[in-house]
Amino acid sequence: MIAHLPALQIVLPLIAAPLCVLLRTTRLVWLLAFAVTVASFGIAVELYSQVLQYGVISYAMGGWAPPIGIEYRVDQFNALMLILITAVATVVLLFARTSVAKEVDQRRQPLFWAAWLLCFTGLLGIVITGDAFNVFVFLEVSSLSTYALIACARDRRAITSAYQYLIMGTIGATFILIGIGLLYMLTGTLNMADLAARLPGVTESRTLKTAFVFIVVGCSLKLALFPLHLWMPNAYAYAPSAVTAFIAATATKVAIYVMLRFFFTIFGADFSFGAMPLGQVLMVLSVIAMFSGSLVAIYEQNVKRMLAYSSVAQIGYITLGISLATTTGLAAGMLHLFNHAMIKAALFMAMGAVVYRLGSCRLDQMAGLAKQMPWTMAAFVAGGLSLIGVPLTTGFVSKWYLVNAAFDAGWTIIPVAILGSSLLAVIYIWKVVETAYMRLPPADQKPVQEAPLALLIPLWIMVAANFFFGIQGNLLWQSVLQAARQLSGEI
Repeated sequence: MIAHLPALQIVLPLIAAPLCVLLRTTRLVWLLAFAVTVASFGIAVELYSQVLQYGVISYAMGGWAPPIGIEYRVDQFNALMLILITAVATVVLLFARTSVAKEVDQRRQPLFWAAWLLCFTGLLGIVITGDAFNVFVFLEVSSLSTYALIACARDRRAITSAYQYLIMGTIGATFILIGIGLLYMLTGTLNMADLAARLPGVTESRTLKTAFVFIVVGCSLKLALFPLHLWMPNAYAYAPSAVTAFIAATATKVAIYVMLRFFFTIFGADFSFGAMPLGQVLMVLSVIAMFSGSLVAIYEQNVKRMLAYSSVAQIGYITLGISLATTTGLAAGMLHLFNHAMIKAALFMAMGAVVYRLGSCRLDQMAGLAKQMPWTMAAFVAGGLSLIGVPLTTGFVSKWYLVNAAFDAGWTIIPVAILGSSLLAVIYIWKVVETAYMRLPPADQKPVQEAPLALLIPLWIMVAANFFFGIQGNLLWQSVLQAARQLSGEI
């Protein structure tokens, strides 16, 4: 059984998805989804342990040896990504049971959980596969199910948001597919390791450069890199709260993983950052994203949209580290990838608790809310501190390593940009804090109760993770640094 863990990582949620539709009973469907997610988390931890002990795991599907057959390949980076996806899914599922019951029509809930598991399957598949075409296949599985999850919300604007996301997501996936097709035409293989071995012989080919550009644009759209982020605000604002927390913490992070896998494993760092001007372009777009996302967030009145634009800025931090084209820069960007997943999961779950009680997360309806929902708003403040980058939080740790990586690379202006963008984050987080703690509630607003424990417990688990990995910052940093060295070819 241990030898087949890479296959089980995908097979378990894939089989469970149609069972959700057959079971129909809401409680049984959620229990099935939760059990499968916990099992997937256990598998991910075991895979990471095996990678540390024995090195890279190669699993040939159906016994067909790569590059002829499809390969699942696990190294330190994607093993960490598997842990991230499954851990976030487990915590958010605890939150989702109560949240989804309020925000999704009961008749749709079995279909909702089926789509959730399909999205979960797709994200895990993207990360674990060693076949370039399978990246596209699993990308479509996760994307199509995400569109359905967004559209399940009671708010009719969710349907429009899902449609907008579908159009933009389809364009991004098409670009990625064209790029992969060009690579196949050039080399005759789709296996990532085989592509990496064959591409150095054709680095002057215009076809290779064209494929690279298509894949960069496609991945940039999927990860919502400025200016290809326009699908994100509405998708996050009008989706069910649990869906927003899940996809904000995982979907864009998996898209960044795909980009890194192509840049470093397939094309190679020398081609990506040497023959092609990727570093310069990515750095400019990242800095613009850091400021434009934060500036728009300041003026947003819907807190979920505010956090969506904040994600545009935070993605800029991640890609900024990557653009430095150094191992420490790559590791700092990867570290912020993991830390931002924890930050945004906590913040969106806090807003989910607010929506559960108020039915809205508009600022004008949150006046004086801290007195009625103290634990929920305290969790938001804690997540906001991490987003800003206050010491002892995960946000501080990754920004600290980003600043160090920038100094090491000779970019003294970048730390100033990081500080400036962080100060803008203070403004929009303070808007929420000031409204909830210092304003009086509207006279016509009915009092509300604190969110139920079913929402508060998973919310505070994620908040605790933000502080644990902030205090024990070196713990995750050493794992990510080792993964970055392996990805960049240093080891």
